Amino acid sequence: MEYASNARRRKKAIKISNGVDFALYPHRLQLYTLPPVENITLQEFEDFAVERLKVLKAVETIGIRHLKTSTEYAENMEKELRNLNMKSLLRPKNVSADSEDIDLEKEFNERRKEHVSHFILRLAYSRSEDLKRWFLAQEIDLFKYRFTQETLGSVKEFLDVNNLNYSPIPDKEKNEMRQSLIDSTYDMTSSKLETTDYFKVPFTEVLDLVRGRKVFLNKGQAYVPRTELASVIQSVFRTNLSHSLAVTSRALPNLEEDERLIPMLSGLSKAYIGEDYSNKKTPTGVVTADMIDELSKKSFPLCMQQLHQGLKQNHHLKHGGRMQYGLFLKGIGLSLEEAMKFWRAEFSRNTGMDSDKFEKQYAYNIRHNYGKEGKRANYTPYSCMKIIMSNAPGPGDSHGCPFRHTDSNMLRQKLQGMKISKDGVDQVIDLVKGGHYQVACARYFELTHISEEQGLGINHPNQYFDESQRILKGGKREVQSVQIVGTPKTPRPSQGSQGQHSTQSAPKTDLKPQKLQDEFEDFPDDDLDSVMKDYVT
Repeated sequence: MEYASNARRRKKAIKISNGVDFALYPHRLQLYTLPPVENITLQEFEDFAVERLKVLKAVETIGIRHLKTSTEYAENMEKELRNLNMKSLLRPKNVSADSEDIDLEKEFNERRKEHVSHFILRLAYSRSEDLKRWFLAQEIDLFKYRFTQETLGSVKEFLDVNNLNYSPIPDKEKNEMRQSLIDSTYDMTSSKLETTDYFKVPFTEVLDLVRGRKVFLNKGQAYVPRTELASVIQSVFRTNLSHSLAVTSRALPNLEEDERLIPMLSGLSKAYIGEDYSNKKTPTGVVTADMIDELSKKSFPLCMQQLHQGLKQNHHLKHGGRMQYGLFLKGIGLSLEEAMKFWRAEFSRNTGMDSDKFEKQYAYNIRHNYGKEGKRANYTPYSCMKIIMSNAPGPGDSHGCPFRHTDSNMLRQKLQGMKISKDGVDQVIDLVKGGHYQVACARYFELTHISEEQGLGINHPNQYFDESQRILKGGKREVQSVQIVGTPKTPRPSQGSQGQHSTQSAPKTDLKPQKLQDEFEDFPDDDLDSVMKDYVT
């Protein structure tokens, strides 16, 4: 029924308002073999990239938390895709072949967004082998999930559209080979056979299934159950995308002169997607210097606990630690006046620190973080991705992410000292060894906060603090609006132009020299001398 309905829509060759033929997107599932060739506004470029990135991050987290063949995995995937408003990634429910009420223009726009967003992230994640591997893994998982949710008619349509010579066998042929199919398919029963669709595939294209004796062979054709067909199509998808990523990587130098796109594309892989904590109103209310000790024990993430303990022990933090911790404290609601009081009190306990030295070497930078010096910019607290991927700690440093930058044995010892159960510690360490540092932090949160809520994704230390305070005060989790924070903003087109990538001239961006940007990206140029002086102390 659904196949017939979609086929009729495709035959209509409907024209949408921008003149693009609906037949460009004949199916919700795509192998992404043809890149988009239309004009796109810079606003859409950024918005599409952010939405796709949120989806892939969710796919990664759910894949870590749940077995990919389980019902829990499928249920959580559907829930997250609906929450992220990516309807084009979900199979519509209750679609009738005779329905004339479907908004075809809306459906086209959803498929267009899904198609274009994939290619934007393909550009962003072709910049290194690690990024390509991550992007490939998440896109494959997303494709496989979506394929398994399609109906038989929709699967056949997808195969036809992509010229894949895999055809479902009719019931008559299935009944004729009933016993052979039961004998050749693992865990197949006579009753289960009635509801299982089989496809005929040339045996040379499913050699892995033949080698594993998972299919019935007859006259050069392999009879593949639909559950195994997903793996076959996944292999086709993987091959195509892997090749395309390699081609895209070679073509990237052609974009280097485009100052509108390169800053955003280069920052997407470590961008924070979530609330902007530079102007966040803390749920705690007013935070004062004398409250920080108690708050650190109850609601600070492990990275900030580590910084607080380092400050208490040494009465000093190096530049990286002061930046990471100082901006975090600003984000939880510590005012400039209270911040000066807090840092002065801690540093004064150091025998080599007097009031004059503090004012000369450190007070300026504290005021700078609050936008009271230099260019008076409102600096944003560091996100998890920024902490994990930049400025790794060296000897004597306290900053960084404990899940990323601490030896696993030392981390295990630290977690055990917090009276976390052995099973809980093992779960966190296993996530760390798998490279899932933010998921490990989320699991640590669940283990240290008695709450019925599960599945919290930690993307920012200040988010950790807010969620902790909310739970301690008995509040409910709110759905927050999100935005991309921490990457250079794409210039917005003026009202007199359409802002289309193919027609607009490249506006200048205010970027610092790369060497300085890498080390001191939070400071404007005219303050670097002061920062350099402070950095070596």
